[in-house]
Amino acid sequence: MVQFDLPLAELETYSPDLSAPADLEQFWRGTLSQARQHPLDVTWAPIETDLVGLRTWDVTYPGYDGQPVRGWLHLPVANDLATVGGLPAVVQFHGYGGGRGRPHETMLYGVAGYAHFVMDTRGQGSRWTVGETPDPVGAGPSHPGFLTRGILDPADYYYRRVFTDAVRAVEAVRSHPAVDPARVVAAGGSQGGSIALAVAALVPDVAGVLCDVPFLTDVARAVEITDAEPYVELAYYLGIHRDKAEQVFRTLSYFDGAVLARRASTPALFSVGLADVTCPPSTVYAAYNNYAGPKRICVYPYNGHDAGQGYHAQVQLRWLRETLRPA
Repeated sequence: MVQFDLPLAELETYSPDLSAPADLEQFWRGTLSQARQHPLDVTWAPIETDLVGLRTWDVTYPGYDGQPVRGWLHLPVANDLATVGGLPAVVQFHGYGGGRGRPHETMLYGVAGYAHFVMDTRGQGSRWTVGETPDPVGAGPSHPGFLTRGILDPADYYYRRVFTDAVRAVEAVRSHPAVDPARVVAAGGSQGGSIALAVAALVPDVAGVLCDVPFLTDVARAVEITDAEPYVELAYYLGIHRDKAEQVFRTLSYFDGAVLARRASTPALFSVGLADVTCPPSTVYAAYNNYAGPKRICVYPYNGHDAGQGYHAQVQLRWLRETLRPA
């Protein structure tokens, strides 16, 4: 795998002219206000997992339009803070096609001593991990996948629902008696990275964001320079709906991570693989360079979409320890 995008020196200054819609603030304020009209009734059902060091709950909470969203909550057993509401928390979002999976598939943050919430991604979870949350909202014609569902109108777009689910996931976790609501971090890679980035923009008082190789950033450029999934779904759609490009990119401007990044002020740790054809490096840097809060990016020159994997996880744990240290 070779580097195919801009040289690193150019990536570090890459700043595309991405216009935010005039009503961006109003759009998201109204969307989240509608969601919050539904009471935050969270169900925490303890389950047996055979994981000795963790206790796990099967969680259901109201997401977009009050629709039920599933998740796992892991709490470390050997941590006194879990009994007094002092645990910092990581809310994790998954990559494209994945759901919350099985409890034992997501243990890192829990065994590291954090409350760890894993959100199911509505409608997904049949590609590489199991999902159990349907997306009951209909949409117009779309290419198979999720990227073009409802894409002709921001109000109907699939990621409006997903980003709202994610904001409500943070609110649900904060309501748990074991969690310190002031020390909650959003985390994810690829699609999960774009969701975490949206949370950082829409929930200004989250404590931090772990944003790995984010998807859905500088989308117009991504579609021009890569034919990898899932961006190719958008190219196929526009190849059929030849007169809809302006309408499509207007919708995407409400969800593009490089646009939303300007609204985020919490500390952030990014990662990028310079050989990444799935989420090209320039699109990652478009979000990183626009990010308004304190930030750091880990660059993996010889990696693609895998970026730093287990090596980077160690970097993240050190960053979390420093970022979530009690005042």
